[in-house]
Amino acid sequence: MKANQRVCVIGAGPSGITAAKNCLEAGLPVVVFEKNDKVGGNWVFNSKTGHSSVYENTHIISSKVWSEYEDYPMPEDYPDYPKHSQLQAYFESYAKHFGVYDEIRFHHTVQHVSRLPNGNWQVEFLDANGQKHQETFTALMVSNGHHWDPKYPEFKGKFTGKMMHSHDFKGVTEEWRGKEVLVIGGGNSACDVAVESARIAGAVKLSMRSPQWFVPKFIFGQPTDVFAARSKWLPRRIRQHSLKAVLTLMQGSYKKYGLPENTCLPLENHPTANSDLLDFIRHGRIKPRPGIKSLDGGVVEFTDGTRERFDIICACTGFWTTFPFFDESMINFKHVEKVPLYRKMMHADYPNLYFIGLFQPIGCIWPLADYQAKLACQEILGNYQRPYDMHAAIQHEIDHPHFKFEGGQRHAVEVDYHGHRNDLKAELKKVGIDIGEAPEGVKKNYKKFPSKYQPKGPAKAKPKLSLTA
Repeated sequence: MKANQRVCVIGAGPSGITAAKNCLEAGLPVVVFEKNDKVGGNWVFNSKTGHSSVYENTHIISSKVWSEYEDYPMPEDYPDYPKHSQLQAYFESYAKHFGVYDEIRFHHTVQHVSRLPNGNWQVEFLDANGQKHQETFTALMVSNGHHWDPKYPEFKGKFTGKMMHSHDFKGVTEEWRGKEVLVIGGGNSACDVAVESARIAGAVKLSMRSPQWFVPKFIFGQPTDVFAARSKWLPRRIRQHSLKAVLTLMQGSYKKYGLPENTCLPLENHPTANSDLLDFIRHGRIKPRPGIKSLDGGVVEFTDGTRERFDIICACTGFWTTFPFFDESMINFKHVEKVPLYRKMMHADYPNLYFIGLFQPIGCIWPLADYQAKLACQEILGNYQRPYDMHAAIQHEIDHPHFKFEGGQRHAVEVDYHGHRNDLKAELKKVGIDIGEAPEGVKKNYKKFPSKYQPKGPAKAKPKLSLTA
């Protein structure tokens, strides 16, 4: 281990707290900067607009057994899909149990990060009183997330009603009652906003430019990711065609719903997990519309030539991958189609810089962010050797993904959950950390088998404790 190591973690969301936890277990001094007053990142509900957070009725879209840190299970009495408040309590418990809380500086905002001539990192930040400071660190773990810088669509013309992004959607209020609402997008946020709006609005239309696969949260009585995990050993194409057959059997043709048919196989674009949307469409509470051609006052013209008047438009059109504390000449992923990082975490030019949780699996982020943090710590300790030619290794990863995701920039950080998990497991095994097989929570009655959860080797987990929510 190199002398006088000191690690900075930016962000105390789910990825940031596991980054800090792994630093502590590895004996690395760590400081966590968090601009808000709680751990949990986007999972801390805040009714104020302009703040990135879940909306009031948000539940996780991956199941409990595939969303818990593998060395700290969620409480047995949590439902299959916990609500945001339960998840935030879980993150609080995790951070306190592993001693992370003592290392977090709440209400501290990182403003600028620069690389010093000796390779260390100078971090400039504002404290809770607005005073400016700077400190130096030997390694940097960036965990500020990638769902906070809203991407607004551009259309010909101007809309004179209420125009907003899902970033500012906190739930429907009386303002929405009886109104004509248009939701733009076909992803998870768009479908959630459309369903929530339909409970109170006068009419809700859902504008989609591209076809989408809509996956219910339960298949044959099991959480969908639990069901899907049983076939992860099958070849990719068989998995895709099997899922397509199951969805077609359960839902029928999307043409019946007025939705565009998907020409891609499942898992070639990010599926939308929602059990209510198709039901709401068949009941007439949500009506699909094609893409938008132009805006004219309160009227929207669609690409099929139809025109309708709306009071509210909510654009659920994704987020930019940005890092405001880095100079763009140093780090700029805003317009890339694939983020150029090895294992979605290591930069070719900066060996002591790690992005923890900067990926989008078809599943949950933070269990694999935990693996990334373990690997980062092992490199800081001097136990892990990254590829000699990092640029070539990164390009190979980009050219040979586990799944080819269609859609360009939308999938800049997309990964296959099980493929990415196996890649990280293989890297950790090189330094003697054996993660073992998939969490046994996906098996028989979703009960836990601790010996399978806990990694063996330098980063062996502490005993698992239950949580009283």
